[in-house]
Amino acid sequence: MSDQKNHHLLRGILAGAGAGLAASWAMNIFMAGPGTKLHEVLETQDEQRQEREREQLRQDRGEPQIDATMKAADSLTAAATGGQHLSMEGKQKAGPLVHYGFGALMGALYGGLAEYSGAVRAGLGTGFGTALFAGADLIAVPAFRLSPPLKEFPLKSLATPFTAHLVYGATTEVLRRALRAVM
Repeated sequence: MSDQKNHHLLRGILAGAGAGLAASWAMNIFMAGPGTKLHEVLETQDEQRQEREREQLRQDRGEPQIDATMKAADSLTAAATGGQHLSMEGKQKAGPLVHYGFGALMGALYGGLAEYSGAVRAGLGTGFGTALFAGADLIAVPAFRLSPPLKEFPLKSLATPFTAHLVYGATTEVLRRALRAVM
């Protein structure tokens, strides 16, 4: 894609959106698979015990776990409907839609930028994954109160989410390249 005549913004955006959507799925697979083991290994036994106790308290109170995407879905729904909130079942259904929608949107942004900038594509998308992790997980999610403040998390607990974003970035770039090759 170094040849100027091959640049096409709309094709880049579309390829990036499709790649970002698929990469969101790859990220979920990573988080559910071996990546969770890495997280467990990195945590100390005391931290594991404390988390088990907190989870047991939530379960004892009948509180299901609500993640940032579920909170975002509820907030978006409340804003769009003038204050009506989602049920727990609605949050559980809408949370993944937020995750995949955000992944496709960020992939579209990446695809458009990658169309014209070799620096964006450098590192096989891992720079993009790192920037997304920093901007979304470390800054935006706590700022919008979709998660507790970062100071409440041990630094090593961020290893798996960071690595998942590297998987997302690399998958987005590999698939974006493949899609652009046929567009």
